[in-house]
Amino acid sequence: MEMTEKKLNKRERYKAQLSPFSYYPQIETLDFASISEGDSFYLQDFGIFNTPIEEEEYTLRLRITAGRITTTQLRAIADIVTRNNLEIILTARAGMQLHGLDSESILPIFKQINELGISTGQTFGDNVRNIVTDVYDGLGSASIIETYPLIMQMQEYFLKTPHLVGMLPRRISTGISGNSANVTSFFANDLYFALAKKGDVFGFNVYMGGKNSEIARSADIFLLPDEVVSFFIAFIEAFNKHGSRFTRSRTRLFYLLEEIGIETFVDYIAHEYQNSWQKAGETVLKKTLFSRYQQLRDGRYAFCYESNFGRVRAEELNAIADFAEVHSIEIRLGIDHNIYLLGLTEQFVPFQNLKKSQTVVACAGSHYCPYSFWNIKDDAQLLPLEKIHEHRIQIGISGCAKGCGRHQHCDIGLIGLRTNNFGDADKGARIYIGAEHSTGVSVGRELFEMVPMEHIRLVIDSIIDEYEQSGYDTFESFSTDTLNCYSVEFIALWILAKLESRSTTPLSAIDVQDNLCEEDQFMIEKELFLQYYSDKAYVYLIEDNFGDAIRQLSKSLWSVGKSDPGIAPEIKKLLVSKKYWEV
Repeated sequence: MEMTEKKLNKRERYKAQLSPFSYYPQIETLDFASISEGDSFYLQDFGIFNTPIEEEEYTLRLRITAGRITTTQLRAIADIVTRNNLEIILTARAGMQLHGLDSESILPIFKQINELGISTGQTFGDNVRNIVTDVYDGLGSASIIETYPLIMQMQEYFLKTPHLVGMLPRRISTGISGNSANVTSFFANDLYFALAKKGDVFGFNVYMGGKNSEIARSADIFLLPDEVVSFFIAFIEAFNKHGSRFTRSRTRLFYLLEEIGIETFVDYIAHEYQNSWQKAGETVLKKTLFSRYQQLRDGRYAFCYESNFGRVRAEELNAIADFAEVHSIEIRLGIDHNIYLLGLTEQFVPFQNLKKSQTVVACAGSHYCPYSFWNIKDDAQLLPLEKIHEHRIQIGISGCAKGCGRHQHCDIGLIGLRTNNFGDADKGARIYIGAEHSTGVSVGRELFEMVPMEHIRLVIDSIIDEYEQSGYDTFESFSTDTLNCYSVEFIALWILAKLESRSTTPLSAIDVQDNLCEEDQFMIEKELFLQYYSDKAYVYLIEDNFGDAIRQLSKSLWSVGKSDPGIAPEIKKLLVSKKYWEV
């Protein structure tokens, strides 16, 4: 049998020719008006990238360590943005991106930012991305262990180790939290150190292999705080040595664990660590709904300044810096695209927050990313934001299946796509529900493969109405006790039937969830459905599954021909070369 040798993927072939660390001096003499494919790859390792949307326009990604930023740094960034007419985007890793740089300004601004004590290094490409923690780290009422000193030590290692710069098989996202309640879940990370307790001692349980569509799994390891940094180093070195460098789409840690098993990879880490550790303790996490004003451990308060779905203007940064300086307040960026002010003596700030975006994470969108079919940050306004804000429902919106909006790690998730299933090709969304994300039990399930843009609000409204009638305190507990008792196909047909008939009967009124079992679940759900909708014309399609009925009912509800351009304007997409955005 003929043997075929595996080929390194394109990025790995560049690395084999020249390491990013060795490439770095070339940046100083580079003609940014005419860069090669290889330049594009290497520049990402230092936070510089351009896109096929506008090849001569650059973006600079800033590493804000643990989201903590000073008033001096904030003002300097605002000044750079103002003088160069740039745009600011807050990222889902508590960092910033500056958009709109050109070939003349990128190198000077790159230098100015790094001179502020803010590194742009290893913020993109095959690197350890910004290590994230809870925004209330060390100060919140739920804070047990402050993780910032550990993050600083971990960051010191990978930023100053030449053989790691851009040389990992794929990016590594790391989260660590010493809080018993987090603003946002960290189970989407490749590596997550979760607050845990063993006996009377607090430390961290280790979880591995998360990504935007998967939950990180327990590695059955408990670490004391002073063991975390050494373990992290061993983890990174093990992944660097044993991770796959072939098919690019399968180089994340998740796929390595899938291939060799988490136990084998833990053995690789143990070889690098050369010390012992304990078996996992009890992970300490409780569901908490966070308000705009949150009381801190010392009795003072924190305030959540809502961004415009991740967008923030220079004048806002200046106003925040002025207020923080006068009142000796600490500024932190959250991984939820918001800015937090910690240390208020009273529940008052001079800012008007009208965005209602605190619990909504929206990816960059088509204005900034070549993969997105939506202008996410504008189109998010189409959601029922009043209800979302009132119930503190966590929403994740991604512009494509890459999932930068963490749509499967929240209460209700959407992927903005394009469809011609219901008439002319137009914008629509795939909808996910039911994630038990706070404690890392499960990601969301796909409820609808595609809902046209102009019907999304009505569908989300209907889902939230189900929650409101359930009486549960949180959407996540409603998911656990009600939504996840049923097949997702039954829920989809139920929602469609309610929309078609204008019925108000909620799922929570059906008191038979405990009778559902895997073997006869469909037959039980079918009988339930017929109790309420037996007179409907489409029920004859329900034989061995709900699929045909779902398809017919959704077509009849949503096939509307050409959409209103004011609601869903025409989408014009450029062809995207893979060389730019292999993230």
